[in-house]
Amino acid sequence: MSDSEKIREKLLEWEKEVVEPLLKKAPERKKVFLTEEGIEVKRLYTPLDLEKWDYLEKLGFPGTYPFTRGVYPTMYRGRPWTIRQYAGYGSAEDTNERYRYLLSIGQTGLSMAFDLPTQLGYDPDDPLAWYEVGKVGVSMPTIQEMDIVFSGIPMDKISTSMTINATAIEILSMYVAVAESRGVPKAVLDGTVQNDILKEYIARNNYIYPPEPSMRYSVDLILYAAKEMPKWNSISISGYHMEEAGATPAMEVAFTIADGMEYVKWVMERGKVPVDSFAPRLSFFFAARTNLFEQIAKFRAARRIWAKVMKDRFGAKDPRSMMLRFHTQTAGVLLTAQQPMVNIIRTTLQALAAVLGGTQSLHVNSYDEALCLPTEESVKLSVRVQQVILYESGVVDTVDPLGGAYYIEWLTDQIEERAWKYIDEIERMGGMLRAVKLGYPQREIAKAAYEWQLKVEKGEIPIVGINMFVEPEIPKVKILKVDPAARERVVSRLRKFRESRDQVKVRTALDNVRKAAEKEEVNIFPPIYEAVKVGATVGEISRVLREVWGEWRAPEIF
Repeated sequence: MSDSEKIREKLLEWEKEVVEPLLKKAPERKKVFLTEEGIEVKRLYTPLDLEKWDYLEKLGFPGTYPFTRGVYPTMYRGRPWTIRQYAGYGSAEDTNERYRYLLSIGQTGLSMAFDLPTQLGYDPDDPLAWYEVGKVGVSMPTIQEMDIVFSGIPMDKISTSMTINATAIEILSMYVAVAESRGVPKAVLDGTVQNDILKEYIARNNYIYPPEPSMRYSVDLILYAAKEMPKWNSISISGYHMEEAGATPAMEVAFTIADGMEYVKWVMERGKVPVDSFAPRLSFFFAARTNLFEQIAKFRAARRIWAKVMKDRFGAKDPRSMMLRFHTQTAGVLLTAQQPMVNIIRTTLQALAAVLGGTQSLHVNSYDEALCLPTEESVKLSVRVQQVILYESGVVDTVDPLGGAYYIEWLTDQIEERAWKYIDEIERMGGMLRAVKLGYPQREIAKAAYEWQLKVEKGEIPIVGINMFVEPEIPKVKILKVDPAARERVVSRLRKFRESRDQVKVRTALDNVRKAAEKEEVNIFPPIYEAVKVGATVGEISRVLREVWGEWRAPEIF
């Protein structure tokens, strides 16, 4: 009798003699247990669930293909993840103060949040920007503001992540120019710029231009950084915002990987460059939800799929091109205004999922973020969550501690299988850009969001404080409000800045941006960089590109 036959025999015996008599006396809590993806979870997993399962093909070893067990051989034993808290609000002074505070309590990398006007290419004194200046991030109209934000912060020693997309080149240009003014060459700068415009069309909607020129814009940044900024991640291909909009775990993986494939195709075609010349600096960004094991499986499946895609479909030879390195943020959509202190428990579980799933960088949402921007008190607690996991929990002492667990490996396979179905469907449509223009991922996410909300309202998905253990009042917590004077500071400084510029140089630089935008073969990064250096504002540069490329209006998806 084979080992499998012995296990099967013993399993049937256990079910008949142990489980069935127990169920007659004490039934299980539910007839069917489902993950958030809708995958049915069995009572028990055994080697039978991994029959014909090839360890080397599915898992291998950390730091080697297919990277299921992690992108580095020793993972956190040698290199802890970067502790980041997404931060920025009000004026440059406010943000600089918050960054210094975060670094003082043990944060190891900065993560910049920009306000909506900056993200959408408007200066703070534009009538369309007035009420949003400094609200959800720092206002960043000029190089002068960037200089203030990084006052007293060593740009050659800190890793900086920037959540910016439609104006990514302008913002990165400011960062590079400020660094170079301090004697820090761009080649030594370490960090990431999000620069993922596809997910803006799919889920977040902070885009400006039509898809084709927007893809050119993103790709030009990738090509420029590959040549000039070897330590910089030129894009953070982001599933997080899709998850926040309602994507299931398999959708989040699939649509993110499909976005990545689209960028790789565009870079190779536009730049006429081999994949290994730029792919090692592509990075990713995922959400971590509260369903612990499913999230761990999600991250592991994503790594394995990306490795296969890069090796088999794009012919990558450099192992670094096959590594899916990613940042994780705990799920903002799962934060509740009701019983906000419970969010500490949720985000701790989510952070643990990210770590057990092998993240390279982590942001833990603060418990008060369903109510306001995080206070110093709440953001300190979020940093401490990461530090306790890193230094006290023991989960980082061995690489991929859940590797080989029957349930985890089975669930990883399930997520991968479902994700491939979406990826193959998108490829049949002609790639992600075509799928976006047809509204395919937008529709799938919207349907999933609707179905999830219905289940919450019916109580099928339990959420403490929302549909169970409800309390009548929202507890009072300290609220951080952006000082209205911050807007006045930014606008006043902008007007003085405009007056102090060499207007001829600015006009010439903006004209060069226009000429470059009109010529498809020209990389748009260098002229934008030069315009930023002579004092052109985000709004002025975006206005030129709007005039050349136009603006995008989303199609109806239903």
